[in-house]
Amino acid sequence: MTKKSQPQIPPPLSRRGGVVWLGWKLVIAFSVALCLLALLRIQLQYNSFTTLSFPLSVARSQTPLHKYSGDRPKLAFLFLARRDLPLDFMWDRFFKGVDHANFSIYIHSVPGFVFNEETTRSQYFYNRQLNNSIKVVWGESSMIEAERLLLASALEDHSNQRFVLLSDRCAPLYDFGYIYKYLISSPRSFVDSFLHTKETRYSVKMSPVIPEEKWRKGSQWIALIRSHAEVIVNDGIVFPVFKEFCKRCPPLGTNEAWLFLKQKRRNCIPDEHYVQTLLTMQGLESEMERRTVTYTVWNVSGTKYEAKSWHPVTFTLENSGPEEIKEIKKIDHVYYESESRTEWCKADSKPVPCFLFARKFTNEAAMRIVSEGLIGSSANKTL
Repeated sequence: MTKKSQPQIPPPLSRRGGVVWLGWKLVIAFSVALCLLALLRIQLQYNSFTTLSFPLSVARSQTPLHKYSGDRPKLAFLFLARRDLPLDFMWDRFFKGVDHANFSIYIHSVPGFVFNEETTRSQYFYNRQLNNSIKVVWGESSMIEAERLLLASALEDHSNQRFVLLSDRCAPLYDFGYIYKYLISSPRSFVDSFLHTKETRYSVKMSPVIPEEKWRKGSQWIALIRSHAEVIVNDGIVFPVFKEFCKRCPPLGTNEAWLFLKQKRRNCIPDEHYVQTLLTMQGLESEMERRTVTYTVWNVSGTKYEAKSWHPVTFTLENSGPEEIKEIKKIDHVYYESESRTEWCKADSKPVPCFLFARKFTNEAAMRIVSEGLIGSSANKTL
């Protein structure tokens, strides 16, 4: 008999080969997971850059001023001081007799400086300094950081509905009543803002966050409605970019300037761009009067005031009399050459003088303003 042949059964896979195959499958799965995570991270970063076309995630007040639930809205005066307030005697006259329920005062000074009977001639400034102040250097991001600290402190009092930023050499051009009505009656912020075309301060390194078409320039002396102040204080995206890429060039001839130029950095003054650019990126230009309420003289040639410089002209005893102040008060429009735009000055849609404050004033000029009653009554002035 012939023996039946047994079917050939393939030998089983070795245990070692199975382990190797399983290992490859794990490697492939892990690689795919890493790729997916990388794509997700890129998408999240992109979203963080593009969300600036929408409102920031802040608790912006949508309550109109006439529905404010408090007794009355306050006007917050925010002073950015080098140390003390040299014109405190003038502001003392300005606030004298005014109801304290109508205003509040905040001062950013050097760390550790206290306003008391030994450091100021006005009780209105006693203990009004910020306790979390920082060292400020002109032309650096510390300037806008100090402004943000002032706004943050003022926002803690919900009665504060308007916020005006002032230098330690600012002088009011009208009495408190007129300035209060002017700012409180307007539902808009007053922010000097225009296209910047003559100088190239914008850096392409900002472009992932700040589009070049949103780049703006203007005076740092702003007057804000509450919702805009909240946007500035809660901004955690645009400010870091300014801190990194918007820096002024150090004085020429120094090692710092040589390194600055070697790195091909652009000269950039943060406080002339930050608020304007941030609010423009937020789509808030329609909620702004695109001008400042603080008058500053720049680039006046000859010997009438002083030589041209990066700093504004100083008003002295000689050029701060009634005629000079009257001329400032008569200004009713501002022309912006870079946009071929004439900004006719309005508050609550009504024509008004453009400027409520002016800078920079010496002590002697401020004394003249007080002694000649140039801050005096504006009862005959209507909005």
